[in-house]
Amino acid sequence: MPPDRPALSVTARPSPNHGERRLGVRFVVLHYTGMATAEAALARLCDPAAAVSAHYLIDEAGACVALVPEDRRAWHAGVAYWRGVRDVNSASIGVELVNPGHDFGYRAFPAAQIDALKTLLRGIVARYGLTPGDVIGHSDVAPGRKLDPGELFPWAELARDGFGVWPELRGTKGLLAREAALRLLSSIGYAVPLAPELGADILSAPADCIAAFQRHYRPARIDGVLDLETQALIQARAAASAVSA
Repeated sequence: MPPDRPALSVTARPSPNHGERRLGVRFVVLHYTGMATAEAALARLCDPAAAVSAHYLIDEAGACVALVPEDRRAWHAGVAYWRGVRDVNSASIGVELVNPGHDFGYRAFPAAQIDALKTLLRGIVARYGLTPGDVIGHSDVAPGRKLDPGELFPWAELARDGFGVWPELRGTKGLLAREAALRLLSSIGYAVPLAPELGADILSAPADCIAAFQRHYRPARIDGVLDLETQALIQARAAASAVSA
């Protein structure tokens, strides 16, 4: 029998910033708050003038706040795209993790916070029948514009628990032409510049897409360069998409 998991304690603090959900829930988008304090972040997410929100916020001690009902469209992703979906807000649950981010002293995410996130995700994934590849980061859906949850986020740990996909390198992969690599990134979900019909507001520069991929899957070096390791990881992640995304 698996060990009992502690129930997640959720406090309600309704945000006025939400609208009609136009699509069913297909993804969970993870963010960091990127503000100096948890209190400042919570105030902003509930401020009508800010016009931003998320469904949940988890502080560094693991306390969870529910801000927007899951059947409503929270305003967390902004201009974004993932796997054919332009209105990512309508197709996702947004979860904010309290962390000062790159502008205020980016730091690792505490174990209590990640444990609470896993408990929250377990319920969301079950409610909507999501797969591991449906748990993504803000930087994945908005390359070049957003960095969160960032290179310190423990994606590999979450993937081991079924929340996200982590590519495993086994043997040497063949060399990829740049266009072939971008096509694989597109198959994973990224808004690569191979589909002009998406529009300039959605498409991202190739280096931004590569850097977003590295930030998620190769955090030790994020330079937007399509080196051999990045090529191999892209191929491994694309292969995993066929069964997990």
